[in-house]
Amino acid sequence: YRGEGIVPASPRDVWECIKPVAGGRRTKWDQNVKDFEVVEAISDTVSVCRTTTPSAFMRIISPREFVDVVLVKQYEDGTMLSAATNVEHPLCPPQPDFVRGFNYPCGCFCIPLPGEPDRTQLLSFFQTDLGGYLPQTVVDSFFPASIAGFYSNLTKAVKALKA
Repeated sequence: YRGEGIVPASPRDVWECIKPVAGGRRTKWDQNVKDFEVVEAISDTVSVCRTTTPSAFMRIISPREFVDVVLVKQYEDGTMLSAATNVEHPLCPPQPDFVRGFNYPCGCFCIPLPGEPDRTQLLSFFQTDLGGYLPQTVVDSFFPASIAGFYSNLTKAVKALKA
């Protein structure tokens, strides 16, 4: 899946709301992120992280957990990137109350718009195997609404950040 939109905030403010850090803002506004923890910090820019999600789609989709290696990078033009892919880690075995999902390579780009310091292009790519026994029709129904909700809730979060 690909999501793309213009967020009415600076790249720094958008990044503040989406950056993958423990205790970050994303667990407060993103309805699909219940908790985010760093399992192991490998370097300043690479870490192994566990993300949990609440049940969704009228509880048809059980809570999930994802364990990923995450890279964070800032480019010279001010673009900020978070890229991730699934990894297994000995400190993070599957937990009994969660279905283990699997993220293929995915990421978010916060791209500055030249001459528009208070607007950011946000480009997101993801391909996720939710795991478990979900019919493909349920998965196909869930993701488009989820992406739209992500951009809508992010816009509200950056407005609250600036208030």
